[in-house]
Amino acid sequence: MAERLRFLPAGSDALLVELDDLETALTLLDALQADRPDGVTELIPAARTLLVRFDVRLTNRLALADIIARIDLSKRSSRHGETFEIPVTYDGEDLNDVAELLGWTVEELTRRHTEATYTVAFTGFAPGFAYMTSDDPAFDVPRRKSPRVRIPAGSVALGGKFGGIYPTDSPGGWQLLGQTPLKMWDTSRVRAALLAPGDRVRFRDIAKGASVSVSALPAASETSTPTSIEANGILVTRADRPALFQDLGRRGQAGQGVSESGALDRQSLIEANLCVGNPRGAAVIEIAYGGFAIKADRPVTLAITGAPAPMTIHTADGRSIGAPIGQPFALDAGDELTLEFPPEGTRSYMALRGGFAVEKGLGSAATDTLAKVGPSPIAAGDVLAPGAEAVTAVDPNSPKSTQLPKAGDTATLDVVLGPRTDWFTDRGLTTLLTQEWQVTAESSRVGVRLAGAEPLERADASELPSEGTPLGAIQVPHSGQPVLFLADHPLTGGYPVIAVVASHHLDLAGQIPIGAKIRFNAIAPFDPLLRDTAR
Repeated sequence: MAERLRFLPAGSDALLVELDDLETALTLLDALQADRPDGVTELIPAARTLLVRFDVRLTNRLALADIIARIDLSKRSSRHGETFEIPVTYDGEDLNDVAELLGWTVEELTRRHTEATYTVAFTGFAPGFAYMTSDDPAFDVPRRKSPRVRIPAGSVALGGKFGGIYPTDSPGGWQLLGQTPLKMWDTSRVRAALLAPGDRVRFRDIAKGASVSVSALPAASETSTPTSIEANGILVTRADRPALFQDLGRRGQAGQGVSESGALDRQSLIEANLCVGNPRGAAVIEIAYGGFAIKADRPVTLAITGAPAPMTIHTADGRSIGAPIGQPFALDAGDELTLEFPPEGTRSYMALRGGFAVEKGLGSAATDTLAKVGPSPIAAGDVLAPGAEAVTAVDPNSPKSTQLPKAGDTATLDVVLGPRTDWFTDRGLTTLLTQEWQVTAESSRVGVRLAGAEPLERADASELPSEGTPLGAIQVPHSGQPVLFLADHPLTGGYPVIAVVASHHLDLAGQIPIGAKIRFNAIAPFDPLLRDTAR
């Protein structure tokens, strides 16, 4: 018998396919991977959904909905993997609360957790984070009402009907049971992620003699080599905050739980490279809130775009001269360039003619602060080696940059409603679109944490199974105070997304400073599509 599928809008270039259960979601994933429709760029499976990202130049939501509805989902996928034993110290902050929620003692909780067998269903949230289902159906606990800003790497946790282990220090809303010394993500291994879909996991209590099994770890890669350090180059003389290498990101890595990352303001990155004749996507330095300086050891040509940080060149012969924003300029050997706090925007982009010699990770030089993938942050005392990218002629008369928001300003962002707009009341939606939202100091490249006088009111207070979250997603935890996901956002999340920032305003979203306010403007009504499946 045919079923009805829901296709929910998830921003300008994605849709969320809602299915009956995890098994059906994985069946659809396998079918689309085996015969990928034209224009589909990424597939992110979750508990009972599949997020489908696409190239708007090649396809659209209506066409993809029609293609997916014709796929026969009655023949279910089956997956098999390895079995791992994970040692755990049961000392998590939420151990007592979880025991109370389940009506057990702490001793019974740890006993049943170690007796259960977990199976990896899918990966997401962060590289190496595996969503695991348990053969003990009693393990079903709500996430925290407000997510923690930082959860330590190795934390063993529960969220809804899933178990998981945090691979890196990161924000999160799952309930913490304890810690494991095993690394869930290690790029020195042949398989960086310890766990993959289909693998089975048994947890073992370290207090009862459990130990780390060497045989449970993938073998180290024979091709892994340490990063070389260049002795000569451009010296970083000041870095009030760590600066980051960024490019246009690493697409197509969702299967490893890795988000795209890349520059928060992509257009500024491209313009900086064009100013100095580099390829559009060459690696540049992303500098947040100024406070950065470099000293050249050779003649170099640079360009700075994005947030217009006041710049001064201190020459080797003692002069101080200004440097232009959005235009190429030169430093001689011994010259020092200083960037101060920008009067508007948040992030400036420094391009070097010929590029920087920087090691890539998973095909990109982008630094992902959540996933801990890519080059290390740049600090004072570091030496930046110039690269040897092929370059072209430059146009010194580039278009003037647009004005960026200041602290105290109100920026308006267009949004596409969905995928979970219907989880909120009419009042909640009205609040989102009419209230000003303050950008708080807890904001980062992962997301902009917002605060409003009135929290968003939900119509559905139940737990949302984890599902894919696109760039620009406005996720709403139980507190009702939304988080706007930026470039280093987790691939999946367990709080409903009320809307997604439209693609033409994503760069602007990355330039809104702490202390500014945001208004959201819906550019279309919430419009889920319904289709009958093939049988």
